[in-house]
Amino acid sequence: MAVPIWLAAAVGVTGVLLSRVDYNMFFMKFFRNLSRSKARARLHGNKYAIIPVMLGIEEPMKIQDDIDAEDALTITREELEEMDGFDGAPLYLSIRGRVYDVSAGASFYAEGKEYHDWVGKDASRSFGTGCRGGVDRTGMDCLSESLEGLKENELKEIDRWLELYETHDKYTFVGHLVDDPVNEILDQIEEKDANVGKEEIDDQSSDKTDGTSRGESAEETVEI
Repeated sequence: MAVPIWLAAAVGVTGVLLSRVDYNMFFMKFFRNLSRSKARARLHGNKYAIIPVMLGIEEPMKIQDDIDAEDALTITREELEEMDGFDGAPLYLSIRGRVYDVSAGASFYAEGKEYHDWVGKDASRSFGTGCRGGVDRTGMDCLSESLEGLKENELKEIDRWLELYETHDKYTFVGHLVDDPVNEILDQIEEKDANVGKEEIDDQSSDKTDGTSRGESAEETVEI
């Protein structure tokens, strides 16, 4: 029995498309959205949330910061790096500068597990692009916190992951990611010293120029 051309073509196209699918990321998003659906139902009584969420036609929930309560909750990048699950340390990750304790999900986030690439750092860019190693389509580090050059749909993906961590019943908000104040002070001192050194060089150059000008003026006077 001959196979219709249209059926052969359809099967061929489907095969090509499936070969390009990142199955790990596909299932990661599937279970992420399933968890978000349950959280929406639990927190807002929306038992039909699963339909738009699983279809990807919903809008991610906007996170409302309690600024007064959260200003005191901060963690530096150096401290975050140490929260990688080794030697009894908890498992922390950061997304859009918000740090979460995901130790309860060790089966997903511990060393050697699927999500461990995100632990101990702010890898916001990776949440949007799905790239977890090397560089992405823009040439930037996949695990960077920079959002430069991301498309609108990629930024929305980041917000979906953020909603997961914010509303999950087992993950907890730790604080906001900040630069180490000691490093900031040292950078300011270095910048100040560099500016002082530049000013001294400029003053010396100016003195030499003035001296040369005075010497030329004296020579002209003698010739007259």
